[in-house]
Amino acid sequence: MLDLKGIFNCIYFSGKTILLVVFISFISSGVFSQEREENRPNHDDWPYYFGLSISYNSSTLHPSKHPTFLQNDSVLSVEPGSSGGIALGLVGTFRLSSRFSFRANPQLIIGGAKYFTYGLKYPLYDEKAIEKKTLPSTIVSFPFQVKFNSDRIGNFRTYLLGGVKYDMDLSSNSQARNAEDLVKLNKNDFGIEAGVGFNFFFKYVTFSPELKISNGLSNIHSRDPNLKFSSVLDKLQSRMLVFSIILED
Repeated sequence: MLDLKGIFNCIYFSGKTILLVVFISFISSGVFSQEREENRPNHDDWPYYFGLSISYNSSTLHPSKHPTFLQNDSVLSVEPGSSGGIALGLVGTFRLSSRFSFRANPQLIIGGAKYFTYGLKYPLYDEKAIEKKTLPSTIVSFPFQVKFNSDRIGNFRTYLLGGVKYDMDLSSNSQARNAEDLVKLNKNDFGIEAGVGFNFFFKYVTFSPELKISNGLSNIHSRDPNLKFSSVLDKLQSRMLVFSIILED
């Protein structure tokens, strides 16, 4: 299950940030004035444009327990936890029509280590009744999305997006991951994404806050029946809530 507290905190943080950005941007772009200048009125006719993105995410792993979990006499419970990470990326947007555009956003996701909390019935001498196992994570992500754009009102517009992604976990073969008592994760993951964003057109840049849900479709668990922390788990799928700031020319 998702960590609801972590997701709520991320949504709360993202909501406050978006409201602040909207308020400041409306003031800065002169939307409250009766006669305001439309910045870069021909921007929608550009065939392509580029930019940068910085993101904060709350991520976790959605588990399904293996049938042998009920027969296990040492692990009583296992719960995933959420953690935050930072992503830096490049953005390339290509115009498809007046309403639709295609966007690629390759990025490096730093931090966001995954962890599980296990309840043990018979802890060993070097274990506790409640054990927390952390999986370090550094991911190169390749999202490809289609954007549906609303009408532009002055210097403001909203958009919806949806697409697919491919993630490559650079930490999958790290020394920490290869420790005998850790859950092993596969290197590759595929998933789908959906979200909403806001374009604010300034004189030299387009400023876009965005909120997105990203769900992995692949089973990234490399199950080892000989390890008690791995044998009780069957499938693991990634879940992520992402707040991004995008700057485009």
